[in-house]
Amino acid sequence: MFKDLNRREFLKSAVAGAGMLMAATPFARAAEKTQAFCGNEIVTLGKTGIKASRLAQGTGFNGYRRSSEHTRKGKDFFLDLVHHSVDQGISFMDMADLYGSHPFMKESLKEIPRDKYTLLTKIWPRKEDWCDASGGATEEVNRFRKELGVDMIDICLIHCMMDDKWVTNHERVRDELSELKQKGVVRAVGVSCHHLGALKLAATHSWVDVVFARINNKGGGEYAMDGSVEDVSAVLKQARANGKVVIGMKIFGAGKLVKPEEKDASLNYVFQNELVDAITVGMLSREQVNDTLKRMSQVKKA
Repeated sequence: MFKDLNRREFLKSAVAGAGMLMAATPFARAAEKTQAFCGNEIVTLGKTGIKASRLAQGTGFNGYRRSSEHTRKGKDFFLDLVHHSVDQGISFMDMADLYGSHPFMKESLKEIPRDKYTLLTKIWPRKEDWCDASGGATEEVNRFRKELGVDMIDICLIHCMMDDKWVTNHERVRDELSELKQKGVVRAVGVSCHHLGALKLAATHSWVDVVFARINNKGGGEYAMDGSVEDVSAVLKQARANGKVVIGMKIFGAGKLVKPEEKDASLNYVFQNELVDAITVGMLSREQVNDTLKRMSQVKKA
């Protein structure tokens, strides 16, 4: 059983709906009347019908070769962090094969009903010394489901698209993800982008349900973005206008925007300009979870 009763309260409130979930958490109670961007608010992600908290718990800080800072700290650390995030109303979990976080997440969520959390993961489509990519998606998704102990994955993305040729280069991955979507094995598909051309294509392509995009108020490679603030923002606005779900990453510049005023400025920019449906942050401690939720609760509509 979990260490305290907060998770029980979370589950009760989830059954009652998003409004009750917001009321069950201290950050939401403090901000209900003043803002519109609580991280633990349950929102519907575009046309997918998928419901998730506006803030996702990332699990891939400095991720590579099926490991990340989250997993390298060990199982006990990972479980404690996810349990705390869930206690605070975060129901959206961001993972990838690259991070090696699936088995850790399975253990973290085993006491929570499947319909009370949302899973996003990513397929690495290229063969590497650590990854024997099949060239498709069925083999990978079936393995992911076993690693996570679930029958269905809410969102599955093609990971780290680095050019504007990904539609043709990974056609088989797309086709198999489409088949899995038709079967209900995944609910939504899309791409994680690390290139402006890849992002522009994702914003307009009919296959894409979800765009995973690097966005903050600084822009450029120094702050882990695919172009200037103006260029990336314009693409994300187009993506949302086209009915795509946009999930923002690198909101804090991959760990470079650490001062309180820098974090606040980036969160305000991203949400006030309506660039995203939700964000993921690779929070590495209870304190970081609390701080991110608090800062999101203070963002007001422009």
